[in-house]
Amino acid sequence: MPATSTGDYQLRCVLPFEALPAEVRLLRRAAAAQLDQWGVPAAGDETELLVTELATNVIKHVGEGVSATLILEWKRERLRIEMHDKSRTLPSLHSADCDAECGRGLHLLAAMTLGWGTVATALGKAVWCEIALGSESACRRVERAVEALESYQGCSGAILEGRQRAAVLEESAIELIADLLHWTSARGLDPDDVLDRAQMHYEAEAKVA
Repeated sequence: MPATSTGDYQLRCVLPFEALPAEVRLLRRAAAAQLDQWGVPAAGDETELLVTELATNVIKHVGEGVSATLILEWKRERLRIEMHDKSRTLPSLHSADCDAECGRGLHLLAAMTLGWGTVATALGKAVWCEIALGSESACRRVERAVEALESYQGCSGAILEGRQRAAVLEESAIELIADLLHWTSARGLDPDDVLDRAQMHYEAEAKVA
């Protein structure tokens, strides 16, 4: 669907889809293509990851083959991603154990974005999140990384400083990257390809900064 413009946002794109595993890749590509058309391709990889997580959750927790809608809204320095489905059950963020994949997905969503939430709609619900666009994005990425690592392993509930804190954060970063590679493989993605794309994304943003 063509992008539209209004006073509340600069540009908006609505992408209906069927919640099927084969459709997730097409939806991911459509979202990246839309960002490229808008002139913000640097946010493509991050958006693809979030779209994959949101669409996969619809398949797992609402039902395979149900109708859903992805909405992208460019709001000045932010990109808002909304996933609409027909279920009225709102997800909640709990402490996730090794078997709680849904909980881990929501923790990932919280760690990667400026903010996220859920809202009831006339037909069901929407899960939304926002990521930064523009020059402040790199600084916010570092902040998000520290927040994610502090709550990921080792650091939780502990007061660490100096070299001890740096060592724990470094070890948590390695474990988090390994877990994300397992996640990409479980979603049918190529971990090496994801790493290459992440490296290209990082280098592109570094040049801009």
